[in-house]
Amino acid sequence: MLVKEDFKKRNDLPDWLINEYQTFHETVTDKTFPCYFGMGGELRGELRYAYITQNDWSNLPKALTSFLALFNDPNHKRHGLFVFVEPFEVEGALEDYRKQFWEILQYLHEVDDIEWPADSPRDPAHYLWDFRFHGEPIFVFGNAPAYKQRKTRDLGNAMVLGFQPRKIFEGLKGTEKGGIMSREKVRQRVEVWDQLPKHPDISHYGDPTHNEWKQFFIGDDAEPIVGKCPFVHKDSTSH
Repeated sequence: MLVKEDFKKRNDLPDWLINEYQTFHETVTDKTFPCYFGMGGELRGELRYAYITQNDWSNLPKALTSFLALFNDPNHKRHGLFVFVEPFEVEGALEDYRKQFWEILQYLHEVDDIEWPADSPRDPAHYLWDFRFHGEPIFVFGNAPAYKQRKTRDLGNAMVLGFQPRKIFEGLKGTEKGGIMSREKVRQRVEVWDQLPKHPDISHYGDPTHNEWKQFFIGDDAEPIVGKCPFVHKDSTSH
């Protein structure tokens, strides 16, 4: 797991990562960037980072475990973890990045040695399903260079996965007044940046008409995502 200073101090990081972090930093600290939380976290050094190459994802479980351990500190901030994936040699289509995004989450699930709680839905079609790692529910969202309209989801040449444990939304949940206001402000700013209406699959966790997995990697348009979630839980008999 990396902190902001590592990109300047360490000399063992690959060049592509240094370049992609620079683009990420410039994008999310742009004064007009819609997400206050991302911008503030980056400026204050509260975000954490990791990277994986196309051929080796093995350091990701350890990085995510270290990141989740931060929340044992009662003074923790609203940290987010951003994982940079080594760029494809040639930029892919959105579906190429979406496919790899779900493969990465499936890999994390396969190596996770902590059982999901008994009452946590295994099937992503259930409205209360969420992704878990090390027992923690985590909202994961994909950003990729193939986003041409939803510019807020294009953070450079690399796919970037954002990991936000549900804990950081305490007090900001969709049904709480502060949460509704904060999210609506961000969503309005996103619409301005993207020049597109809010994606129809964007809602809040717990909405019975909503599937959480569809928010993880939205389309580059305003069309609802159709089809089945690629994620398969280890407990699933069809696995």
